[in-house]
Amino acid sequence: MGASTKTVPESLRASLPSRFLIVIGRQYGSGGRRIGRYIADALGIPYYDKTLLREAAQRLGFEERVFRDVDEKRPSFLRSLLQLNYGSQTSDYSGSGLGDEGIYELQSRVIKQLCEEGPCVIVGRTADYVMRDFPSMVSLFLHAPDECRAAAIVARGDAADFEEALEKAKKEDRKRESYYNYFTNRRWGHAANYHLCVDSSRCTPAGVLAMVIDMLNNRDAE
Repeated sequence: MGASTKTVPESLRASLPSRFLIVIGRQYGSGGRRIGRYIADALGIPYYDKTLLREAAQRLGFEERVFRDVDEKRPSFLRSLLQLNYGSQTSDYSGSGLGDEGIYELQSRVIKQLCEEGPCVIVGRTADYVMRDFPSMVSLFLHAPDECRAAAIVARGDAADFEEALEKAKKEDRKRESYYNYFTNRRWGHAANYHLCVDSSRCTPAGVLAMVIDMLNNRDAE
């Protein structure tokens, strides 16, 4: 699938809303970052994933550990119970003094500020929920068959073989599902929570981009 990015013609970009947002949820190994970056490059807009959100947080005056120390993982049951019952911040996050909900709130503030700067693509971090009231947002969920995801994980060097890659994919998916469900009270990967669900093994990045553009241009028709 890895075609080079082609910039969308200026005439087509001019047809898009002046303010729009594209957010991507994804199964591990389904190509969320690759497709997200492709879309951002083609549209000439900023792209943010975990690393770039951390850098953006610093630029906006937040401590970069807001995104460094928490990686889409829900708080443990015991920690959540202690914070609910006693207000105890049981994890100090390298001295930040913030609990899980505090970290999540700061992450959400960073995302909202970035969206105020202009159109962008954001991968993960429940951005679809954080920006649920944002006009002209398109939210995607990318998935793919296990064998395709495992092959991609091995190819990029994140696992030594198919079995290790498959186990890693399942583990990361459980973390993402638990994190998303905990903070949004929604169901991660459930089609009704997204505007578009795509099997990335059967669609090129250019094909996903075309669907996103069509949805952006038809948002006013809803």
